[in-house]
Amino acid sequence: EQASRMTAMDNATNNAGEMIDSLSLQYNRARQAQITKELIEIISGAEAL
Repeated sequence: EQASRMTAMDNATNNAGEMIDSLSLQYNRARQAQITKELIEIISGAEAL
């Protein structure tokens, strides 16, 4: 019984870690896309001058 609890908790910990990694990657990609968009807007505005 104790071993099955340990296994379940270990699996839950691993799944949580994988979820954090995935969400961090999604966040960083969205952040990078926003920064790129802002840079393009700045460059386009400068070219208009």
